[in-house]
Amino acid sequence: MAGKIETHRDLLVYQKASDAAMQIFELSKSFPKEETYSLTDQIRRSSRSVCANLAEAWRKRRYEAHFISKLSDAESEAAETQVWVEFAVKCKYLKREEATILYQTYSAVLRTLVGMINHPETWVIGKKQ
Repeated sequence: MAGKIETHRDLLVYQKASDAAMQIFELSKSFPKEETYSLTDQIRRSSRSVCANLAEAWRKRRYEAHFISKLSDAESEAAETQVWVEFAVKCKYLKREEATILYQTYSAVLRTLVGMINHPETWVIGKKQ
């Protein structure tokens, strides 16, 4: 991203995760009624949680361990979302093509999160050694 990153919303990884969560929201509107309190809720919750944990991580950049912990939570939620996408395909609620795009988006999100976790010094603020 060109320019200074001032908030979590400026992070490309946040933007990708947010766009994917909104796509999941739209696609999941067509899931069967009997999935309302299971797959529909789960996939929406986990996809949104990636974004929420990224926002929390951004605000915890003064504390490396807390920053990494929140990024780890975001990583777990992204992986969980991939699992729900797989189930949605197996249950024939999502077309394989739609699911493939979502799965690849979350794979890119996961790669970025792992990079951030492995190199927190790039992101942590305050004490610079």
